Amino acid sequence: MDTSMIIELVKGWEGSLVVRPGPGDGTPEVVWGDTFFYYAPDHVMPANRQPFATIVTKDYPGDHKSKLHREGLYRVNIHPGKNSFPEWAKNSTASPDSIDSIFAHPVYGDAGWLAVINPGTRTTSVVRVLLREAFDLDRNRYERRQLRKEEGND
Repeated sequence: MDTSMIIELVKGWEGSLVVRPGPGDGTPEVVWGDTFFYYAPDHVMPANRQPFATIVTKDYPGDHKSKLHREGLYRVNIHPGKNSFPEWAKNSTASPDSIDSIFAHPVYGDAGWLAVINPGTRTTSVVRVLLREAFDLDRNRYERRQLRKEEGND
């Protein structure tokens, strides 16, 4: 499963927004070349929410454990929610630089994020399920916020 397959999968879900920062769009250079996934039915990048998943292609400051500087590597980061995270995180013995293995995100694992470097034969089907769970969770949060706004409670 390469990055284009992941992007096309998520793009196919109604209300999804795929953001790919690059030069000239006002984003910091450190995020150029990476991909951010949101539930945003208006197709406007949310200013006050984290994405439900990302694809990163390089090590970030303070996040070097996955060793993404190695040729051809990328990491899919997914926030699947409190129901799925414990199941996968507790059963994983993978280190944060393991390829095609699910592990707690090396920086945001405590916040319930999972990660996979270069999903392959062992993890592709699970990554698809986790991405959908994360998308559905983000959509549900968005809809609850919209309802509160309509009711004047936000």
